[in-house]
Amino acid sequence: MELTEGPLLWFANRGTGVVLLLLLTLTTLLGVMSTRGDAGRGLPRFVTQAFHRNVSLISMALLLAHVVTAVVDTYVDIRWWQALVPFWGSTYEPLWLGLGTLALDLMLVIVVTSLFRNRIPHRPWRAIHVLAYGSWGLSLAHGIGIGTDAQTGWATWIGIVCAGLVALAVLYRLLWLGLEAWRRNRERHHVPSYVVPAGGHR
Repeated sequence: MELTEGPLLWFANRGTGVVLLLLLTLTTLLGVMSTRGDAGRGLPRFVTQAFHRNVSLISMALLLAHVVTAVVDTYVDIRWWQALVPFWGSTYEPLWLGLGTLALDLMLVIVVTSLFRNRIPHRPWRAIHVLAYGSWGLSLAHGIGIGTDAQTGWATWIGIVCAGLVALAVLYRLLWLGLEAWRRNRERHHVPSYVVPAGGHR
């Protein structure tokens, strides 16, 4: 039996896909935590950010293994360029494969810009890094659409839990940002009671 045939690569691709979704979800959650202004309540921000970077690196290594096993496996016809260029000539589940390719491309952009973070202004870097949410969403859709385990009960629950956790984290982040903006606006327009307006009487 050749290395490119048989169930070994198939199981490896399935396994890396499931674990990759969990790691990408964890990476997204850590990204939300590390950008909160009060991230130091539980852990120092540099600890959270370091953990975020390490999990991201592990995710990229697992993503490479996931792509390689998909391309090498001859059970389905996926060429190496189809893992980099979305919707180009793919015959096997072109929509779902294309979404996975888009997710990969976004991850590569995020990784490259992160490596050169010290040379990129913070605002553009932050705008690019927000693409991580889109990459995570595309990865989830890719797994649901193309995964052979997607219709099983345990895989369905993994997808639901991952989506729920990210949705709650993003909602909490938006609420926190709104609260901080309200506090700053209140402090900016607040007049202490002991200050007497010009021409007024105490």
